[in-house]
Amino acid sequence: MNRWMDRACRGLEAVIAALLALMVVLVFGNVVLRYGFNSGITVSEEVSRWLFIWMTFLGAIVALREHGHLGVDMVVQRLPALGKKICLALGHGVMLYIVWLLFQGSLAQARINWDVTAPTTGASMAIVYGAGLVFAVCAALILAIDLYKLLSGQIAEEDLVMVQESEEAVQLQQILGSAGTTDAPRGKEAAR
Repeated sequence: MNRWMDRACRGLEAVIAALLALMVVLVFGNVVLRYGFNSGITVSEEVSRWLFIWMTFLGAIVALREHGHLGVDMVVQRLPALGKKICLALGHGVMLYIVWLLFQGSLAQARINWDVTAPTTGASMAIVYGAGLVFAVCAALILAIDLYKLLSGQIAEEDLVMVQESEEAVQLQQILGSAGTTDAPRGKEAAR
């Protein structure tokens, strides 16, 4: 299951890169056409906005899978293993509920806007809310798998905290960890 999820995330990363490239071409091309030739791509702004929405939701799926979302782990880090497990289970339960609410809301909005057309492309505005639906389904699957791993004892104790306080804190820990391993032999040699 992990291999399948990893492959799916790599596929999503490729889709995100393609969407970003298309968005850059549309926006940059529109700017060049507007200032250089006094014309433009009429669908550029609308399609770029939709691409940005889809990239954001697809990126959130990848970040959820890689446990890259930021959170506050100051208290949870200090708990014993059982406390960490309880917090993780409660957190995943709350996130599954929130994802369910997002699914319901996105589905309702997609139904409401199914016949509403965008002003420039004429496409259905349900496309915008489809991003929320895709995210909700994928996030629920990822969260359910993580919760199953927790309840079946497949998660190691050091992996029980699945959030990062901040990117800077993670980088600092990596630097201090690598500095500590290189300085350790020197300290022992100095003590001799």
